[in-house]
Order: sequence, then C-alpha cells, then structure tokens
Amino acid sequence: MNSPATGSRLSSVTVAERAADELRRKIVSGELPEGFQLRQDALAAEFGISRIPVREALVQLEGEGLVRIVPHKGAVVSELSIAEISELFTLRGLLEPLLLKKSAPKLTAQDFAELDVILAEYRQELQAQHQARWGELNTRLHDVLLSRAEQPRTAAIVASLLQQTDRYTRLQLSLSAESCQRAEEEHGELVRLCRTGDVRGAAALLKRHIEHACKELEQFVLSRRRL
Repeated sequence: MNSPATGSRLSSVTVAERAADELRRKIVSGELPEGFQLRQDALAAEFGISRIPVREALVQLEGEGLVRIVPHKGAVVSELSIAEISELFTLRGLLEPLLLKKSAPKLTAQDFAELDVILAEYRQELQAQHQARWGELNTRLHDVLLSRAEQPRTAAIVASLLQQTDRYTRLQLSLSAESCQRAEEEHGELVRLCRTGDVRGAAALLKRHIEHACKELEQFVLSRRRL
C-alpha cells in the first residue's frame, strides 16, 4: 500500500519525474543496494501509478548511471564501478577548478552569505549523521562557488557530473568520521580562500578535494572486493 509520505512526494510535477526522484533517493541513500532488481510492476504498485511512468523514470535513472537496464532481466541498481568513479571524478577535477578561477573573483556578498548558510547547514547535517542531505548540500555549495563563471556549457557538464557523483559523494562521507571532518574543513577553507581573493589557492584546493574523494572511494571499492 502506498504511504501518505510517498503519495505526497508523487503529487506534483510529472508522475515520472517524481517516481525518478523517489527511486534516486532510495538508491543514493543505499536503501536500494547495488544489483537490486527494480521490478516495474512492484514499483508501480508501491507508488500507486501505472507502469508507463515507472518505465520512463528507470530510463531517466539509466541516463544518470544509477540504473542498468539488462536484457531479459530488466532494471537493476548499478554496481559501484572503479572505472566510473575514476572517470567522473577526473572530469570534475579538470573542469571545476577552471570554472572556479573564472567564478571566484565575481562572487558577491550575497553569494558568500548563501555559502555561509550552506556551510552551517552542512556542518549540522554531518555532525548529526543525517546522510539524506549530504549530497544536496555538497552540490549546492559547489554550484554557488561556480555560479559566476559565465561558462554555461561547461557549467551544464559539471552539473551533470555532480548529479552522477552524488551517490558516490554520500558514500565517501559515510566511510569515516575523518572523511566528514575533512570535507567540512576543506569546504570552509574553499569559501575562505575565495572570500580573501586567493583564487589560485582555492582552485588548487578544489582539485585536491576532488582527487582525495576519488582515491578514497577507489580504495573502498577495492577493499570490499577483496573480502
């Protein structure tokens, strides 16, 4: 039976988009583990909708790399992939510092006020271990930092990369208390460097920040496969 919470989540925008949002939330949070089979009829019954919007939602999530549609088996939650981690984070490490160099000098007082709010929220959610908002707040912080670059095509690519790495970002933060502390400290330092005009230092730190997340995730996946 469809719960009131799920019903309210599926009550606006298009049914397919809301179904995709709900499935994305469950995959990113780990509620639906890698390799889990996503049966269209079961999902349609759970959400109280027809199979057509469920199919559309699964196709959308396949495009985001969260779902694989396998012949004769249907849709399954994508497995953690070292090759994908390496590719996505390498692209972020190349593109985000370039955008930051163009954006940081143009950030406004209002931008920094928004960044301070995000940092405060991020700190609260990390310390409380409320994993549901980690990816969202991480993406918001990066979005604001890069928002003044005036490079719409590159920004669109980075936005897609941030969405595709959201699942991995949450996983990386959940690996240890040290990961959370490092992320909190580096985000705060990024904002400070931008505020003081040290654009080169901010771009270098952003690159190291992304590379460290990539390395930690690769090591985690490798260690799990040795078990």
